[in-house]
Amino acid sequence: MVLAEQLRAAGVRRGDLVGLALDQMTGAGVAAAGAAPIGLGAEVADVAAALTHADADVGPRWVTWSAATASAALGLGWEIPRSWDLAAVHRLLVGGWRAEPQQIWATAHGLPAPVLAQRAAPPDLFSIDAADDDGAGAGPVRADGQLRSDWPAGSWRRDPASLAAWAGCALEVAVRQAEMIEALPDRPLASTVARSESAAELLCAELGARGLPVDVPEAERLIAAFVGPRPRTEADADAARAARDESVLRHAPPGTTYLLRNPAHVKSLLRSAGIEVTDTRAWRLEELRGSHPLVDDLLEWRKAERIATTFGYAWLDAHVGPDGRLRGEWTGSDGAAGRMTATVGLHTLPAELRPAVVAEPGHVFVRADLGQIEPRVLAAVSGDRALAAATRDDDLYAPVARDLGVDRATAKVAVLGAMYGQTTGHGAQALRRLDAAYPVAMSYLREADVSGQVGRDLRTRGGRLVRLGPIDEAGLDEREARRRAAARGRYARNATVQGAAAELFKMWAAVVRTRLAGTRGEIVLCLHDELLLHVPSQAGAEAAAMVVDALGEAAARWAPDRSVRFVADVAVIDRWSDAKG
Repeated sequence: MVLAEQLRAAGVRRGDLVGLALDQMTGAGVAAAGAAPIGLGAEVADVAAALTHADADVGPRWVTWSAATASAALGLGWEIPRSWDLAAVHRLLVGGWRAEPQQIWATAHGLPAPVLAQRAAPPDLFSIDAADDDGAGAGPVRADGQLRSDWPAGSWRRDPASLAAWAGCALEVAVRQAEMIEALPDRPLASTVARSESAAELLCAELGARGLPVDVPEAERLIAAFVGPRPRTEADADAARAARDESVLRHAPPGTTYLLRNPAHVKSLLRSAGIEVTDTRAWRLEELRGSHPLVDDLLEWRKAERIATTFGYAWLDAHVGPDGRLRGEWTGSDGAAGRMTATVGLHTLPAELRPAVVAEPGHVFVRADLGQIEPRVLAAVSGDRALAAATRDDDLYAPVARDLGVDRATAKVAVLGAMYGQTTGHGAQALRRLDAAYPVAMSYLREADVSGQVGRDLRTRGGRLVRLGPIDEAGLDEREARRRAAARGRYARNATVQGAAAELFKMWAAVVRTRLAGTRGEIVLCLHDELLLHVPSQAGAEAAAMVVDALGEAAARWAPDRSVRFVADVAVIDRWSDAKG
């Protein structure tokens, strides 16, 4: 293939950065260092074949502006094996969520942050920004070094030459980002993390395209158990809603009216039964379960109401395709500590509906969940040798309990309390003993806490910036200022651990993704610290062993000194609800 030959002629070797711009209608642009950008304007099938062959023959690391390129590649029938995702690396470097091309470009070039205009459609001759004074059809960079606004909005799609120029811009940014990553002080893992964060964006595109297998008849049966049969008319829906409400309102005094979707009304209803609460949050009501039939019925009503309004028949109709796959949009970072997120309830599916997530005929799920991940990550990021020693056990809390002289349950509460900033309540005495048992880890958490209180930004082990400042306390009294400072401190101590855990998880997911390439297995869900694979039935045991081995590989990359042991609970199951926990 010509493209592969051109890349080889440019001296591209496996793993080298090569810019890629891809549009399913226009073609592709490719840019390699030391060579003129290449525009491919052939038919879609020819573009896909050229890129596939170039990847197999040369094996570059494709530079993409965002996961949208991976989605476009999937539309052509090609899964990008490895990438440098400019948006993902930008978020790693500067924190937050926004990562438009103009911002990415300006940051990489040390330019002032651009003012981003909001447009519903690509600009034309009459909507060019004043600063874009070169006129429509000009190149992507303005005279002042900033990107022209019409290029990110779609001008790069015009023709193969524009695609090639956009790929060249991507490569230029990637080189600068790599230099910025290498320059981060005391963050030697940042380059590795940048690559795994990029792989996570590829995985996000694939998760969105594949979807999660759902048994729709079973889902409808489960929904009906909570909210009744599928309504045929709006009147049926209103009647079902009234019946749900009546299960709670039957406890109300005669002649009174309460709106269950109004928290103030719910507090008044509870008061009428002699129950005083400061608020009606679910966890507070759970503490009162069994104290009065009203509380129990209210909790069950809330569960049914959530399913009716968020995970009911309309949800099934809107998001589960004819192939029985639940599809949503995925992102590799939440803009805070860096956890993966998903829409349409993929991350919030109630446990009551999990029995409807069923492997397709001839397939099984392999469910793998990282065990006690946050305290193990704390041991790694803090360098506390005593806590690291405790990770050698399958159950980390058992040796911690022995070190603290308490039972296991109290030890768990104390360790989690330390990471979340809890200083009172159950386990408080054991929490104080942590300072003596694990002084390095506790000092690490306190330093993060102090940084949060004063609004000083932090970086995770892998280099992600966690934004904490600036602080505006104008008009606050001393009590409120202290309360807010304490909250920032709690957030900071947890974000450093949670953010590092997210890095390890995505590195693990990236390794598993690579090992599944070329097989009939696929990752269909990433949930916090859990992977769900969908594989042929005969490959279940092999896949289960593979995810454990992949965790070892990822842990060795992320924590090269191997002082901390990471474990996963792995099961081969037919439906998601069969998994323990």
